[in-house]
Formats: sequence, C-alpha cells, structure tokens
Amino acid sequence: QVQVVESGGGLVQAGGSLRLSCATSGRTFAMGWFRQAPGKEREFVASIRWSGDSTFYADSVKGRFTISTNSAKNTMYLQMNSLKPEDTGVYYCTARARWGGSYYDESDFGFWGRGTQVTVSS
Repeated sequence: QVQVVESGGGLVQAGGSLRLSCATSGRTFAMGWFRQAPGKEREFVASIRWSGDSTFYADSVKGRFTISTNSAKNTMYLQMNSLKPEDTGVYYCTARARWGGSYYDESDFGFWGRGTQVTVSS
C-alpha cells in the first residue's frame, strides 16, 4: 500500500507561480497530477515515470508546468508558472506501483491523495 500526501496549494494572482509537492510512502513506478475544477470532471494535468526519464503533460499546461521527482526525498513536484484563472481547482496527486499502464488515464493510477486547492485570481 502506497500513501501519497499533497502540499503547496494556495491563492495566487494570474501570472504567478506555485509549486505543489507530493510525498510518497513507498516505491512507485509512475506518479501524476490530476485536477478538478468546480462543476467539472477531474482531468489529467501531468505524469512522470519515477525514474524521471519520461514526462507527460496536458496540452493546456505544456510550457507552463514542469513535473519532477526527487528520489532521495520520495517526493514529486509540480512547478506551475504563468498561472491562469482556468488552472483553479483541487489538485490530486496519484501514484501507480505496477509497471506499465496509461500515463493519462486516472483509472490506471491506484493511489490517491486528498487533494490541495489551487486558486488563481484574475
């Protein structure tokens, strides 16, 4: 069983930056971030193989967000720059312990955090 805990959300003005962190209790193969805006379904944001050699992004965040891992700290990060009001939502960290699977489909990730709120004001 893997536990993941997010931190780093908050309120920021449009154009600003935030960094989200996700600490994991066990060994994982891949991790990712999904977000859910009010009244909308949860959507893929970014994912990464734990080795760091493969990263994946939603088109809406490419060039603005960067996902990374720190093996020594068992932590994944999401650096979010040039934030827009449409980035507002609850951001969920997720992890997968098994090899393979989709990097975009939430059904292929088995471990989820409780979420952290990100609010971008215009």
